[in-house]
Amino acid sequence: MLPFRMYTVIFENVTVSAAQDFFEITPADDKPIQIRGWEIDNVGGTADAGDAQEELLRLLLRRGHATSGSGGSAPTPVPVVSSDSASGFTAEVNNTTIASTGTTKDIWAGGVNVRVPGPFFLPPELCPVISQADVTIVLRLLAAPADAISLSGTLWVAELG
Repeated sequence: MLPFRMYTVIFENVTVSAAQDFFEITPADDKPIQIRGWEIDNVGGTADAGDAQEELLRLLLRRGHATSGSGGSAPTPVPVVSSDSASGFTAEVNNTTIASTGTTKDIWAGGVNVRVPGPFFLPPELCPVISQADVTIVLRLLAAPADAISLSGTLWVAELG
């Protein structure tokens, strides 16, 4: 038995035209979480797949917001092992009003090429651990894409304890 349970949080075929929090995760009391990886994919077909449409989306992993964002949805995290219990943490996706206030710390900054997506996994020793004291962690799209783009995304979250 592993010392954690693994969950996915997804959004599928969402039109993105503004900076937003792709994922916002709030840990439960006494159940810290680790972000293990994510994938953001262009699913808009050929409209955003050619050389002329290539763009890099800037992303930021930040913990510590005290105020939740809004404008998105709240999917139910899905256990990777079907017999695992429901997650203790809560999730929101595609909040176009971003999470705010609080004492924040930026953990990772990078980007994704809309033509060459793929999963991004952090090495286990570099996976951030977020507790209820940190309030939230977000994977944020820092700037609006050049034009509206259809994206799908998956976040892999380990719940410890």
